[in-house]
Amino acid sequence: MGVRNINSLRQNTSDIVSAIITDKLSMVYPNGTKAVDNVSLDIKNGDFISIIGSSGAGKSSFLRIFNRLIKPTSGTVTLLGEDITSVNGRKKTGVRRKVGMIFQQFHLVRRLSVIQNVLVGRLRFNSTPCSKTKSLCSIFNNEDKEFAFDCLKQVGIAHLAFHRADTLSGGQQQRVAIARTLAQEPEIFLADEPIASLDPHSAEVVMDILLKIHETRNIPVLVNIHHIDFARRYGKRILGMKQGGIVFDGTSTDLTEDEVTNIYGAKINEAFGEECLMVANYV
Repeated sequence: MGVRNINSLRQNTSDIVSAIITDKLSMVYPNGTKAVDNVSLDIKNGDFISIIGSSGAGKSSFLRIFNRLIKPTSGTVTLLGEDITSVNGRKKTGVRRKVGMIFQQFHLVRRLSVIQNVLVGRLRFNSTPCSKTKSLCSIFNNEDKEFAFDCLKQVGIAHLAFHRADTLSGGQQQRVAIARTLAQEPEIFLADEPIASLDPHSAEVVMDILLKIHETRNIPVLVNIHHIDFARRYGKRILGMKQGGIVFDGTSTDLTEDEVTNIYGAKINEAFGEECLMVANYV
């Protein structure tokens, strides 16, 4: 069977109205910090969501519950029709296969080439001990290699496939991380502060790619982001978090200056980029 083009991929989530449903979801850390507080939400397949809020508002913890990097303290979370609140072992691994995620830190293997880093995303398709061993030794079949190149084309850096990851700029490294996640063929895409350490041009490139993924693959994308301008420009739906709770749920038109002030409070400067989008390496 030939390699499937990324643009033609359509996940089986289209028949499910809701991608993620949370019901009275809470997360309290052992030190008593309430990161997520009684959140009930219905996230649709067609959502591109910008999640805004000051540092410590609970945005990262909220996202990490969806791929079960952390377990909620109470409440429930349903992912693609399945209750994943308490899954463990293989079922939890299965959740992480369905949910792709990128972070502010790129988490690349710096000494490996770009294409090798992207191929890591194909490990989920190697089910036997033998094939896993081969994959970890960077011995992938031709279909996987072609698929990885296709992912790199989608983020515009196929020409860098054989460069070491540590020779790339910050914006380029984030695009490698996105391509690696695409290689995973996720059904939901999460991004935790993906542009926080990038210059404005690189940030725009990354956000454009995330929007394209949403539109061409027809999957929900949730992005934690500080900068209000980017949140308004890209988010079809905007969630505002404060002290672990959702205090705003609406469109960019609904997000007035008063709402922004309510969400950020004394940390209002964060909303306008004074603690994000710092000049880094250029794309």
